[in-house]
Amino acid sequence: GALIIEGSLDKTRLEQAFHQLIVRHEALRTRFDMVDGEVIQRIESGVAFNVEHVQASEEETQQYAQDFVRAFDLAQAPLLRVQLVETGLERHVMLYDMHHIISDGVTEGIIVQEFSQLYEGKELPPLRIQYKDYAVWQHADMQSERLREQESYWLNTMAGDIPALDMPMDFARPAVQRLEGARLEFAISLEDSEQLKQLAAQTGSTLYMVLLAAYSTLLHKYSGQEDIIVGTPIAGRPHAELEGLVGVFLNTLAIRNYPAGDKTFLDYLQEVKEHALNAYEHQEYPFEELVEKLNLTRDTSRNALFDTMFELKT
Repeated sequence: GALIIEGSLDKTRLEQAFHQLIVRHEALRTRFDMVDGEVIQRIESGVAFNVEHVQASEEETQQYAQDFVRAFDLAQAPLLRVQLVETGLERHVMLYDMHHIISDGVTEGIIVQEFSQLYEGKELPPLRIQYKDYAVWQHADMQSERLREQESYWLNTMAGDIPALDMPMDFARPAVQRLEGARLEFAISLEDSEQLKQLAAQTGSTLYMVLLAAYSTLLHKYSGQEDIIVGTPIAGRPHAELEGLVGVFLNTLAIRNYPAGDKTFLDYLQEVKEHALNAYEHQEYPFEELVEKLNLTRDTSRNALFDTMFELKT
């Protein structure tokens, strides 16, 4: 990420704010080792950290941002780096990068918010739990009746043959999945946006559900398939005490829907609404566990369980 900071800046206080963040959140002092073929996390009591300062023109900043993103050594904490690019009088660009093994999208917001508060000299309330507490709880909870019920739901939902999305393509699918691609951006009119929100309100659904129904309908139109699984990310922070923690709580839900030409869109939307609500109710079951339990035949040219994801950012 990058933040543009305008006005006078105390570089020493900025670096101190990050030191306080690292002390506050054990995830920022965590590194990873391999022991007997298993990944383990080690939490350091203290780590060396400094903010790199450089001077550059506005035109050079883009190149600095590109060069800033590079591989982390997972055995060395912190898995966070910060660089301050001074682009002019009282104008800076703060670049920050965290490895995904210790952070998710919510974490980014926490870091930015708490950094700002600490820089301003505010005192943050102490954290009652840390990420390791959540990790221990999750492992212990996997044997609970509640998690077994969630597992049963997902195994029932994914019973039978798992559909592979068969989209028409210009070229043969490569033997090994490649991740390069393109971005297509477009905008819909304000009128269309309001009508979508009205449809959601009229059907007792959400904008996410309406758009997921539309998206899976589009996939049905292209593929002709009437059994489609779409992945969707979920924050995975169902408890209030997890909301302010740095770490990876993100989970993936595989939502299975059955679009068909003989259904009206409103009827299909009600199905999507029901399937989405059920998935939310069972969101704590880890996606990786589901993939293992299903014992899927791995295909290096595809993702496991689903071939496409849908995400709505608001």
